Amino acid sequence: MNNTHSKVIGYILWIFGFMGAHRFYYGRPVSGTLYFFTLGLFFIGWIVDLFLIPSMDRDADQRYATGPKDYSLTWILMTFLGIFGLHRLYLGKWVTAIIWFLTGGLFLIGYLYDYCTLNTQIDEVNRRSRRFG
Repeated sequence: MNNTHSKVIGYILWIFGFMGAHRFYYGRPVSGTLYFFTLGLFFIGWIVDLFLIPSMDRDADQRYATGPKDYSLTWILMTFLGIFGLHRLYLGKWVTAIIWFLTGGLFLIGYLYDYCTLNTQIDEVNRRSRRFG
């Protein structure tokens, strides 16, 4: 069984979940965005998610491929140093990493894009390494 995401990281992000962080982490960008603009659906959805994290973790583990790039590490790099493009360096995307560094994550618009697509980006790198590795 895949173990692509961490429940510990999920619960740590849940603390900030009223902003949608844990939902983005588990590959749910639509509900993550909704949580961001509604403060976790007025905190009610945020409290319910305390009990849903184990199932979100299982779903993410089934949906995304394991490989050389670690999902949790990539998310930590993006969350804390993403404006500098370090998560993109880690994924081997040198050109866009330099652009991120020089433009502050494409003036934060690219940062938001990565929040919505990071799991897919990691998944693609991991699947590609399986085929060619």
